[in-house]
Amino acid sequence: MPNPKTGTVTFDVANAVRETKAGKVEFRTDKTALVHVPVGKISFPPEKLVENAATVITSVIKAKPTVAKGKYIKGCFLSSTMGPGVSIDVSAVEAAARAERGA
Repeated sequence: MPNPKTGTVTFDVANAVRETKAGKVEFRTDKTALVHVPVGKISFPPEKLVENAATVITSVIKAKPTVAKGKYIKGCFLSSTMGPGVSIDVSAVEAAARAERGA
């Protein structure tokens, strides 16, 4: 649903459309620190779903507060809306994000 807090209700429609087309990624956590975010549709090709999931994981890693210590992502699962979750190994994406952050 549209919500002013998430930027989906705005008077600057052109800017909102431009940001969305540029790949703006928004996510939020619930009370238990779970992140729920769509990465695509079931009709997307597998390569696009992998790319989108990697982008989301990288964005979560980049948003890590500097005071947070220890393992930041404890688990990652991908599922369709009502389907079973499949565990995702995020170690390769974490390593790439660390290398990018260090560079």
